[in-house]
Amino acid sequence: VQQISGMLTKLFQRVRLEKPGQVDPRAAGFTLSLLAAMYDRSGTGYIKTRSAAAALIALSGDTLLAKYRAFFQFYAVPDGKAALITRSALRSLLTDLNEIPAIVGESCTLSCVEIATHSCFHGVLNSAIVEEKFLSWLRSEPAVLLWLPTCYRLSATEMVSHQARCR
Repeated sequence: VQQISGMLTKLFQRVRLEKPGQVDPRAAGFTLSLLAAMYDRSGTGYIKTRSAAAALIALSGDTLLAKYRAFFQFYAVPDGKAALITRSALRSLLTDLNEIPAIVGESCTLSCVEIATHSCFHGVLNSAIVEEKFLSWLRSEPAVLLWLPTCYRLSATEMVSHQARCR
């Protein structure tokens, strides 16, 4: 938790310099509290860096494709020239990401993660998949992660302004 706190402090300091007045000085503390509530419910003082990274990626303002690629990079294992994501790594990713809606009472069961993992690996004979297969599956908007593209679309429309008069 202390390492993540330090990283968040540096991250938000950098952003405050780039965008003065747009970042709350308490942002690092709030973000750490959120991560602790999601990934350290028993108060051990330990949060997996990969879990925290997944949450920060998911909650970032980046494009969906950029988020999906980052998930792959964090959870994939190197295999010669390529990186692959295993069933186990996919389960870990989905479990970590499911803590985000769970914090607001919208969690899914463990069977949802298993069903999603099975659907991603449907027709795959190998024990792991390449990035393109992973991205293709995510673009199909699996039910277990439907909240992610929905939140992205909502945030993308926040700044839309229509020059129409209403009566």
